[in-house]
Amino acid sequence: MASDTQSVARTERNAPRAQARATQTAGVAAKRTTAGARWVVPAKIAVFIAAWYPLARIVLFGMTDRLGANPIEFITRSTGLWTLVFLCITLAVTPLRRLTGVAAFVRFRRMLGLYAFFYATLHFTTYLWFDKWFDVAEIIKDIGKRPFITVGFAAFVLLIALAATSPRAMVRKLGRRWQTLHRAIYVIGALAILHFWWMKAGKHDLILPKIYGAIMLALLGWRLIVWLRARSLKPR
Repeated sequence: MASDTQSVARTERNAPRAQARATQTAGVAAKRTTAGARWVVPAKIAVFIAAWYPLARIVLFGMTDRLGANPIEFITRSTGLWTLVFLCITLAVTPLRRLTGVAAFVRFRRMLGLYAFFYATLHFTTYLWFDKWFDVAEIIKDIGKRPFITVGFAAFVLLIALAATSPRAMVRKLGRRWQTLHRAIYVIGALAILHFWWMKAGKHDLILPKIYGAIMLALLGWRLIVWLRARSLKPR
């Protein structure tokens, strides 16, 4: 009985110390988290500014008469290529986070995805306005006639859906359906490569489509491997 009383007394004496240690540990962890996240804001600002480079380049080339003999084609090709670049970078965020363990990389994904949509919009607008002059009948005919236009248009429609549901309010509203919907980016990536490949195949110039196709295949293949591994570990 006496030993029980002494044990209780020791526990009561040690309780404030344990609580103080726990508080100190939590404070240190919070400081580390804050310190680790300090780089995110300036990095996001830098990425935001850098992402305007493709458009600034087009404007500069236009002002200095360096868009070539076919300015419309130059703008269309440039905006289309940068759409693909931003799609690849957006899809690279999750593998980069998993491989490095830096969770803060996820905070760049929405901005990068919106820039992909931004350049896709410029790409489509150039085609719609300067190439077809808003001739709806001609555009519909082109979509049905040329396969690379068809898959490109399909990819753009899916991108519109993802951009429209990217705000945090839509994330909360859609709940689990948001994640299901945004898996469409995998389909968009595949369609973008197919669009690029078929467009370049007509000119027998497949160097860039092969490079970006390999990058996209690696990014989507990595996800498939992770998904298959997670599924195999689930209890049956």
